[in-house]
Amino acid sequence: MKILDRYILKSFLVPFIATFLIVLFVLVMQLLWQAFENIAGKGVSIGFILKFLYYTTLMIIPQALPIGVLLSSIMAMGNLGENYEFAAAKSAGVSLQRLVRPIAILAILLSIANFFFLNNVFPYAKLKQANLYLNIKMKKPAMSLIPGSFNADIPGYQIKFDEKYGAEENLLKNVLIYDLRGGRGNQKVITAEKGKVLSKEGSRYITLVLNNGNFYEEHVKSARTPAKRSKMAASSATFKEYEFNIDVGDILDDGKLDSINNTGSPMMFRLEELKDTVPKLKYTYDEDMQLRANNIFASTDAKELIQIPDSLQNNKLAKQTLDNFELTEKIVILNAAVAKTNRLLSTITNNTEILKFKRKVLNLYETEYYNRVALSLSCVILFFIGAPLGSIVRKGGFGMPMILAIAVYVTYHFSNTFGKGLAENSSITAFLGSWISAIIMIPIAILLTNRATKDKGIFNIDTFLQPITGFFKKYIPSKKQ
Repeated sequence: MKILDRYILKSFLVPFIATFLIVLFVLVMQLLWQAFENIAGKGVSIGFILKFLYYTTLMIIPQALPIGVLLSSIMAMGNLGENYEFAAAKSAGVSLQRLVRPIAILAILLSIANFFFLNNVFPYAKLKQANLYLNIKMKKPAMSLIPGSFNADIPGYQIKFDEKYGAEENLLKNVLIYDLRGGRGNQKVITAEKGKVLSKEGSRYITLVLNNGNFYEEHVKSARTPAKRSKMAASSATFKEYEFNIDVGDILDDGKLDSINNTGSPMMFRLEELKDTVPKLKYTYDEDMQLRANNIFASTDAKELIQIPDSLQNNKLAKQTLDNFELTEKIVILNAAVAKTNRLLSTITNNTEILKFKRKVLNLYETEYYNRVALSLSCVILFFIGAPLGSIVRKGGFGMPMILAIAVYVTYHFSNTFGKGLAENSSITAFLGSWISAIIMIPIAILLTNRATKDKGIFNIDTFLQPITGFFKKYIPSKKQ
């Protein structure tokens, strides 16, 4: 390696390591602060905090790496320009392309490393972090209970209450519990004025203590008609205190926080797994849509309509179908048509919401698949923006480079988030939504690289002003002295 290459790499690596660690620290602290409200004061051990920080750091590295490349490339090239080292290199016959070649190769290697990190480490960290947080909520069940809505985090039960209070926030007010362990719906219902959630560290059981409530249970497996339901055997009782245990050992893997209980996010899949999952989801979605369309077609009795040839038509019948019936028959026909139409509209509305949800799930997996590759190339794209930008502005340090890096990365991140949002809502394709930020930034990188190579500024004001001044000079005569 030549001395020039070593010098250029050193000029880049020193600010890169510093900026990368600073950005990584800031982003990790931001996520920790967002989760702090849910884990602070809940008896969570320092071991959990350290594991949470470890997995969060692994998840943030692919995001911090492009920011570090962008900021350090602006700083490195800005320092070289500010210290007139660019001018010295050009006078010695060294072009800009030759100067940035070692850094460009390093940026490509960082993009390759970022891709392998995104494809292997990121899904593992996301899986472990999500399940760590889920398991700690199950281990501290009061953490996962939300007032005013049904909570299904505790297995086999749905719990609703109006208020959560107490020093440990494990006291509940106006409790409603559906026992769903039998798999027959809400045939067992418990209500209480107050409740308390108890659990011990390392125990596979949590205890619910209810006060001043009612207990109701139906003892028949099923009854479809209201008449049969009114005759079902049932039992009810009132109580001052009712205590029962819930076994969560199977879910918690005997209390281990690292157990895997949730694998339902596309970010937890590797690229090969996403590639296998997307066709299955698409096949299921298309099959479900076809099935629902066939059901709607069958419910309209459209297959009963038969086209009669002109030679077999009865000329005595009126052309308007309803004109062949009496008034009372018309009313019956129209009422039946309106009722069937309303049922079909209700079915279509319900199908629309279900299909929208399934389509969004499919879009999430498709977007994540394409976004893995697009995000891994961000190091190269942002480098070819930062390096020429630094050589143009010729300002080193943290001041101007930081402002420019923030402006560029906000544009990149906003366009990427905007594209993913459009793709998830089926407004655009998943491929376009994932690559829209690259489509916007690559022309900017080419423009900046071209202007930096020709030693021009970002914008040449004279290029815009000369046509305007020429127009006024041509049509407005100058004043004679």
